[in-house]
Amino acid sequence: MPATNDLPRAYEGLTPDVVLDALDAVGFRGDGRILQLNSYENRVFQVMLEDGGSVVAKFYRPARWTDEQIVEEHRFALELAAAEVPVVAPCILAHGASGVRLLPSDPPATLAVGPDPLRYAVAPRHAGRAPELEDDAVLQRLGGFIGRLHDVGARQPFAHRRTMAAADALAALTTLVDGDFVPRDQIKAWTEACERAIELIEAAFARVKPRQIRLHGDCHPGNLLWRDSGVHVVDLDDACMGPAIQDLWMLLSGEPEAAAHQLQQLLRGYAPFHNFDRRELQLVEPLRLLRMIRHNAWVAQRWHDPAFPVAFPDFGTSSYWGQQVMQLRDQMRAAQDAPRLEDLL
Repeated sequence: MPATNDLPRAYEGLTPDVVLDALDAVGFRGDGRILQLNSYENRVFQVMLEDGGSVVAKFYRPARWTDEQIVEEHRFALELAAAEVPVVAPCILAHGASGVRLLPSDPPATLAVGPDPLRYAVAPRHAGRAPELEDDAVLQRLGGFIGRLHDVGARQPFAHRRTMAAADALAALTTLVDGDFVPRDQIKAWTEACERAIELIEAAFARVKPRQIRLHGDCHPGNLLWRDSGVHVVDLDDACMGPAIQDLWMLLSGEPEAAAHQLQQLLRGYAPFHNFDRRELQLVEPLRLLRMIRHNAWVAQRWHDPAFPVAFPDFGTSSYWGQQVMQLRDQMRAAQDAPRLEDLL
């Protein structure tokens, strides 16, 4: 396995004082109370303010996104908020203070602080709970929310953020093989399984030819905050271009018949706001394959961060990769043999 001792210097220096100083520089004066929130990808803090309010500050993983990609995330969130789609959008930050640089002429304010560029954003704190996906009424409201999000997302494309495709899986496989993350006794089986999965993903995208629109990109229940008044979505960190079904399939669970019922409720809420091409239902299992392969590369690319070996202690072992091969093969069989969602609706 690659070495694990090269912690990014920017995160290493992200002490509570640095966080509070960064927020103070853009107009949010903390009262000293700060709580680090769960996040593997970025570093996220809830900060209580002297005026009695509170905000959430997200410090982006260094070198993951370009400035232009972060700005597109912010602009999309603000565009959604302007259309009254309930997202937690970034605050417009003050600028001009010493040590803080605002990207030229861009109001969402992607900032750098310290000797190493470290981008961060500040958003209002929103409380909520996970949605009850067993409740048809909740599913219909979630479908309506996603339909409204997609209606805005379809207005124009991203210029800098990625477009979801089989090439993502191929890049992930290259990362894992070239980086020696897969042990020798599993490399052949893993590579063959991935190559077959990539063929299935490519064939599905070629057959469906989905329309690519701006998406949330990682719309799982953990990124949805439910309150009695409805839902708020958080974390557009993975916003991308892709097929609409990408923001729906991660809310499905259980046997095919149960998943079909859940999808039916989601689409019942979705339909009044945005047209859904039902051919995209053929992409659900291929997209699941894509996520499985990319997840392993995601862990590998962050293995230098001490949080990852702790969270994924078996990663890199022969037993881990043997299990991954089995799961990938099982998913390919599901993609080919399971009842089709479009036939169950």
